[in-house]
Amino acid sequence: MKKTSKVSIIGAGFVGSATTLSVVLSGLASHVVLVDVNKDKAEGEVLDIAHGAAFIKTVNIVSGDYKDTADSDIVIITAGAGQKPGETRLDLVHKNVAIFKNIIPQVTRYSPNAVLVIATNPVDIVTWVAYKLSGFPANRVIGTGTVLDTSRLRYYLAEEFDLDARNVHAYIIGEHGDSEFPVWSSASIGPLTFDEYCKREGKNAEELKTNIHEKVKNAAYEIISRKGYTNYAIGMATRRIVEAILRDENSILTISTYNQVEDVYYSVPSIIGRNGFQMKICPEFEESEREKLENTKKILKEVIKSLEL
Repeated sequence: MKKTSKVSIIGAGFVGSATTLSVVLSGLASHVVLVDVNKDKAEGEVLDIAHGAAFIKTVNIVSGDYKDTADSDIVIITAGAGQKPGETRLDLVHKNVAIFKNIIPQVTRYSPNAVLVIATNPVDIVTWVAYKLSGFPANRVIGTGTVLDTSRLRYYLAEEFDLDARNVHAYIIGEHGDSEFPVWSSASIGPLTFDEYCKREGKNAEELKTNIHEKVKNAAYEIISRKGYTNYAIGMATRRIVEAILRDENSILTISTYNQVEDVYYSVPSIIGRNGFQMKICPEFEESEREKLENTKKILKEVIKSLEL
């Protein structure tokens, strides 16, 4: 990791402020910049976090304009319209594409060597937009993808089996949205396959797969119906991606990455390090899983066709 690291966050809304706090608490960056069209909101969030200076590692955290993001190692984009009760992530697409047309040229002007991490929804679509508008190589434009969904999957499985979620090895892939799905064929609980562990615990594996999948898929809707938005877990998921990049970890995370052949972004397990995305690590899918992945790509490509860049 470089002696000093600079991370900029564009958007001081619920997700942006939670991400900023998570990044600051991690101690990963020496310099953090928060930018928002509402300058008072950004300044207020920064002051609120900065006043905890006695409890965190030293960090220079400021609010500012795009020029203050110059020479960032990572630029995280959370700005955009939020998902409202009853809306799907894909319902947001045209609103947020318009916002990105303004943001991306300014970000790339000041930080031409940064890794762009996109958290705005619908994340797979707007990450594709960021890639097209930025002119950056695809490895340096990534989305948070299904990193959070994968954590949700592990949470629900850990809750079901009363285990540490870090010992659950399972992934959600595809779209960060309604067509996402778990790869049950490669899921494991510790050293046992998912099916083996269910048998050991006397659980109905197929019934559990259906129930857990529905919980994960509907998790954001459940939270939004109660508090109006989601922010904490996506902030932590984004921080985890930042950590993998700045520490050059070569970690495997389900970030949203570019498929050059099909011209679409979607999530599968991928190696991520200092230069962003490095390589996809796909298991041997079952036929039903291959069909689901093709379906999720088809949905995303149809949305892309409707965009005007």
